[in-house]
Amino acid sequence: METEEKNPGPDSKYGDARKFDPTFKGPIHNRGCTDVLCCILFVVAIIGYFAVGILAWSQGDPRKVIYPTDSTGQFCGQAGTPLEKKPFLFYFNILKCASPLVLLEFQCPTTQLCVESCPTKYTTLMKASKNKGDLDYYARFCKEGANLTGMSVPQILRDGLCPSVLVSSKPFGRRCLPALSTLKGGVVVVGNQTTFDDGRGTMVNATDFLDASKKSNMVVEARQVAMKIFEDYTVSWYWILIGLVIAMVVSLIFIILLRYLAGIMIWVMIIMVILVIGYGIFHCAMEYRSLSGEPGADVTIRDLGLQTDFSVYLQIRQTWLAFIIILSIVEVIIILLLIFLRKRILIAIALIKEASRAVGHVMSSLFYPLLTFALLALVIAYWAITAVFLSTSNTQVYKVFNSSECEYSRDTCDPKTFNTTNVTAQCPDAECLFAFYGGETRYHQYLIVLQFYNVFLFFWCANFVTALGQVTLAGAFASYYWAFKKPDDIPASPVFSSLGRALRYHTGSLAFGSLILSLVQVIRVLLEYLDQKLKAAQNGCAKFLLSCLKCCFWCLEKFIKFLNRNAYIMVAIYGKSFCTSAKDAFFLLMRNIVRVAVLDKVTDFLLFLGKLLIVGIVGIFSFFFFSGRIKAVEQAAPSLNYYWVPILTVVVGSYLIAHGFFSVYAMCVDTLFLCFCEDLERNDGTPERPYFMSLELHEILSKTKMAEEEERDVTEQRDAQESEQRQLDEIRLEEEVPLKEQDEAIPLKHQDVLKTGNEENQPLKEAEVEVEKEEKEPGMNGLEGKEPGMNGLEDMEPGMNGLEDKEPGMNGLEDKEPVKEMESKDKPEEKDNLKAEKEEMEEKKP
Repeated sequence: METEEKNPGPDSKYGDARKFDPTFKGPIHNRGCTDVLCCILFVVAIIGYFAVGILAWSQGDPRKVIYPTDSTGQFCGQAGTPLEKKPFLFYFNILKCASPLVLLEFQCPTTQLCVESCPTKYTTLMKASKNKGDLDYYARFCKEGANLTGMSVPQILRDGLCPSVLVSSKPFGRRCLPALSTLKGGVVVVGNQTTFDDGRGTMVNATDFLDASKKSNMVVEARQVAMKIFEDYTVSWYWILIGLVIAMVVSLIFIILLRYLAGIMIWVMIIMVILVIGYGIFHCAMEYRSLSGEPGADVTIRDLGLQTDFSVYLQIRQTWLAFIIILSIVEVIIILLLIFLRKRILIAIALIKEASRAVGHVMSSLFYPLLTFALLALVIAYWAITAVFLSTSNTQVYKVFNSSECEYSRDTCDPKTFNTTNVTAQCPDAECLFAFYGGETRYHQYLIVLQFYNVFLFFWCANFVTALGQVTLAGAFASYYWAFKKPDDIPASPVFSSLGRALRYHTGSLAFGSLILSLVQVIRVLLEYLDQKLKAAQNGCAKFLLSCLKCCFWCLEKFIKFLNRNAYIMVAIYGKSFCTSAKDAFFLLMRNIVRVAVLDKVTDFLLFLGKLLIVGIVGIFSFFFFSGRIKAVEQAAPSLNYYWVPILTVVVGSYLIAHGFFSVYAMCVDTLFLCFCEDLERNDGTPERPYFMSLELHEILSKTKMAEEEERDVTEQRDAQESEQRQLDEIRLEEEVPLKEQDEAIPLKHQDVLKTGNEENQPLKEAEVEVEKEEKEPGMNGLEGKEPGMNGLEDMEPGMNGLEDKEPGMNGLEDKEPVKEMESKDKPEEKDNLKAEKEEMEEKKP
């Protein structure tokens, strides 16, 4: 029998609180399949993904990325081919690389050959033809199978069998480019000469070679960087694996120590992070100081521009200054967060201790990230290989190249039948040369769609693997939490049981959640692509709008990740669909929003510091090793084009590995958090409805509750003070207005009282005058001889007595209004005189 929660409270807009259910014992076993339609859609998408991969593997050829190709599309230096011993590409006329066709077709309109080595001296065909030794040397750079015996120099040049001139060159990106140098004053020379005979009687400046080399570099720059990076990986891959294994071992050791020494390890981790970042600041400062006075070290990054060799940036002081500023800001932010969150950090450490106890009872959870890592590696490898094969699945496309104006320029041609067409008749110097890899079939037309599908399925599969790991761990830790007697009530093999439930019942829900996240991520990729395209544009409004969209979708992605994570926990516990679980998780979090801020996010911050510590340690050691700064292993370090390539790979890989291990703790904390929020709603701690949480976890909640009450008391006290101050201000304002009106009215009332008093005293003064006259003239009084009845004073009727017998309302002395009495008090002399006159008249009565 279920009873209502006693405090559904004011948060009913976020749903009703959970009800007590005596039969609820953790993750529900009697559950059904959820989001079946999404499951079917995901399976169909995976089948299509495999079809795209098979199609790409049948059409692609990764050699096109690794090796340069000659004019016939053959690969230079490829093992197992006739050109295996000819790894370098030689241009007949490098000056033609300065043609605008280079930018249009990404190919120099000149014959290109694979050669064993680049030419080391300057000579012309005319000079070499006069000496057999020079002609034999010259023949190395002529077309394969060309027979120069008995042919004149004009014939050789007409048939395009040999170049007209050889220039001292050096291999650059497996391509032979002129060996240029600069003398004092900025004079460009090749060897020691500033001008050359092109073999046809025309003098050429060395600066023309410089322009041609720049255009050629522009063509091969992207491919050259990719090739060098690939070469670095081929010679350093095993060292990269060793670095990743070290990162894995360090992460595992840290997690195990965290199980038994959680509090100590957290504080050690915090101190170590601060020290590692501090060392980074110190190292950058020393590098910045060492470059002081070095030639070229004061060049700015803007003046240097984009360089393919990133080690060049480490030779200027501004780069190290930027590193110092960035690391200092990070250090200050971390220290300030630790200061302001110190109380909450203590509570979060207690929660991590409880999570360590849970991990200790479910030890197999520590090894589950290995499965996640293997699945992610498989997804990434499949995506990368498919992308390479798709990008190299084009066929060889030949174009008509001509140094002069020709109507057939850049038309597609066939080198086998080119000499039999009328193109050579109208354009004598035209050649049918290999231009690029492409195609005009339906497959090549929809190649960009296949690439987009490859990217989208990569995001979907990667997010699905991550979701699978989250729901598996959530189910395992929920089984631990809802076990009333720990560890007796914990089911056997909780991780494998949870994994089986996830794959059997909730593949559709996991596919649904990962699909939503993948759509947002693909939109972000498209926005980044548009941002790169609009960098050269001057439309400020478009850039602002694009920046706003990028920011909004970044926030949306973070929110969806947070919501998905908690939705997967509810899926693991209750076995409901994704949308229902997401709603329940969101409402539960909103009903406990203060606890989310106090516990969950601070714990995530501490675990993030642990990831930074592992990445920092492994990154520092890999930097010193691959840069050759450790003398003991200097000989073992591989020779690299860009030593930052393996360093960056190790750093990124270390973060992913550390994230995989720490995600166990993070998922444990999130699961325990949602479970005890529900525990508080379902139960009240009484014997009839006991809590499932441990005593330690209950203490954590008590600390959290005290923190909440302290914050609430401070807020209420501040609100009460503000309310009291507002009331005092209102009262003061209300009092000021009447007082002002009363001050204005008092003088008027004072004048009225005086006037009334004077009017009432006037008859008394007249009576006093009459009495004085009678006393002074007795004979004239006429009162002595009269009868008593004629005495107008003594024998008057009571109603006629104007002094004693007046009505109360007419008595001007005794019955005056209070204001008038108050006014009379202000004049004591007047009052005494009137009283004396009244007594004297009463004495005269018979």
